[in-house]
Amino acid sequence: MTKTKATTAAAGAQRKKPGRAKKQTAIIIGAGPAGLTAAYELATKTNITPIVFEASDDIGGISKTVNYKGNRIDIGGHRFFSKSDTVMQWWNQILPIEETPASKTFRMKYRGQEADLQGGPGPDPTKTDDVMLVRSRLSRIYYGRKFYDYPISLNKATIKNLGAKKIAKIGMGYIATKFHKVDESNLEGFYVNRFGRELYNTFFASYTEKLWGVSPSEIDSSWGAQRVKGLSVSKVLLNAIKPKKKADISQKNVETSLIESFLYPKLGPGHMWETVAKRVEEKGGQVHKNQVITKIHATADGTIEAVDVYNYKTKRTSKVKGDYFFSTMPVNELIEAFDGVRIPRDVRRVAKGLPFRDFITVGILAKKLKIENQTNRKTKGNIVPDNWIYIQEPDVKVCRLQIFNNWSPYLVKDEDNIWVGMEYVVSEKDDVWKLSDKKMAQFGIDELAKIDILDPSDVIDTTVIKLKKTYPAYFGTYNEFDTVRNFTDGFQNLFLIGRNGQHRYNNQDHSMLTAIEAVKNIQNGVTDKANIWNVNVEKEYHESK
Repeated sequence: MTKTKATTAAAGAQRKKPGRAKKQTAIIIGAGPAGLTAAYELATKTNITPIVFEASDDIGGISKTVNYKGNRIDIGGHRFFSKSDTVMQWWNQILPIEETPASKTFRMKYRGQEADLQGGPGPDPTKTDDVMLVRSRLSRIYYGRKFYDYPISLNKATIKNLGAKKIAKIGMGYIATKFHKVDESNLEGFYVNRFGRELYNTFFASYTEKLWGVSPSEIDSSWGAQRVKGLSVSKVLLNAIKPKKKADISQKNVETSLIESFLYPKLGPGHMWETVAKRVEEKGGQVHKNQVITKIHATADGTIEAVDVYNYKTKRTSKVKGDYFFSTMPVNELIEAFDGVRIPRDVRRVAKGLPFRDFITVGILAKKLKIENQTNRKTKGNIVPDNWIYIQEPDVKVCRLQIFNNWSPYLVKDEDNIWVGMEYVVSEKDDVWKLSDKKMAQFGIDELAKIDILDPSDVIDTTVIKLKKTYPAYFGTYNEFDTVRNFTDGFQNLFLIGRNGQHRYNNQDHSMLTAIEAVKNIQNGVTDKANIWNVNVEKEYHESK
C-alpha cells in the first residue's frame, strides 16, 4: 500500500504532541448532503479534522448539479425548505437569501397560507452565484392527457376532468374505508385506508409500481408513512373549505406535499454542496474525489480503526486510520467491506437483500412543448409553470418531468428554450437501463410525443445521466433491517447517516439532520445512537403536525 495526503494527515493525527491533546480525525464516506454536513459540523464546531472520500468525480451525491453545455440538471429535484430551524439557518449561512423588494418583506405563499419573510439587504442574483432564490412551487399530475393538482384536490377542474360518475365512485370508495380497514402493513393497504380503493386504483397503483418495479402490496408501508404523512381524502376536503391562515416561514404547520414556496440555489443544489466542500477545506478538512472505500478495518472490541481507500486515478490502495467513521455508502456495500470481525450470517443475508432503485435522467432541450400554460401564473414564454409534472399515464415508463426553467432561470443557458428532465426509476437489470445514451434519449422523446407533451421536431439537444442506487427500497429484507442496525450500532465510533447510509428514503434535510445529530453525540460523549435513527421518525422531524 502507498500513502496519500489523507493517509499522512491521518497518521500524523495519531501522534500525540507534548503538552497538547491528541489531534483526532474523522473519516467520512461520501460527499453528499449527509457526509458534507458532518464534515462542516466537525470542521466548525470541534477540533476533529474531517477527511471526506467520494467515489465519484462529483460533489453533492444525488444532490449534485450536472452542467451540460451551460444547461444545468438537478438530479431528482431538490426544494430547499425544512421544518427544522437548524437546517434553514444552516443553508442560509452558506447561501444567503436574495434581496427582497423595496418593502423589505417578501410574502411566501403556499396552499392558502402565507408568511412574511423579513427582508433587508441580500445578494443580487445578477451579481453573484452564491445566493438562494425564492421560488414558486407548483407540481401537478398528468393523467389521461389532462392536468390535476398534486396532491389531488377537490375543485372544479378535478370534477370536470374525472367526471361525475368517477367522482361518485371515489367518494363511495372512501366512505367504505370508514367501515372496513384493510391490512396496512404494506403500501397498498396504507394508501387504500387513506384514499379509498377507487382513488388508489386511479392515481396510486400503476404509478407506484412504475416507481418501485413491484406491486405496492409487496412494499413496506414505512415508505408511505414518510412520504404522505397527514395526507388523506379528509385532508383534501378540509383544505378546500378551511379559512386561510398565516404560517411561519419554517412551514412547520404545513404538510410537506402542500408547501407552495421554497428556496433554491441560483445554480442548483450542487452549488450549495460545492460551496460547503470549499469551506470544509478552508477550515483544514479534506475532500477527496474519485476514491472509494474498499475495506472497513474493525476490531473485536467494537471499534473501527481504519479504512482501505482505492484511488481510481492512481490505481493504488491506501490504508487510512481515523478516530471516528461516518458512512453514507449503501448498507449492503458497507457490510461487505467489513474486515477483522465475524459478520453474523443474518446480518449478511439482510444486508444483501436490501434493494435499491436506480435513476436515469433524460435531459431534453427544446424550442417549446405542446402542453400550454393555462394557469393564472405568468411565465417566461408562457411555458407551463410546473417544477415537477407527475406522469401517471400507464402507457409510458417515465415517472416525472422537471421543467428546469421554473426551478431557476439560471439553469438554462438560453431562456428562450425549454429545458426538461425526464425521470426514470429503474433497475440495472431492466432493458431500459441497458440502452445506449442515444437510444435512451430517443426513447424519452418518443414517450413525450406519445402522451402529447412534445413534438420531436422541436428537440434541439439531449443528454442522458445514469445513477445507481439512488432510492433505497422498502421491500426485500427491509423489514428485518434492525438486524443490520443492531450490528453496526455495536461499533461505538461508526455512524450511519444519510439516505443510503440508513437505507431510508430521507429528504435532503433529514439526511443533514442525521449528520448533525451524530456530531452532537461525539461532542457530548453520547454513545446511544437512537437520536440519529429517529430523525424523520420522531415528532420533531415529522412532515405532519
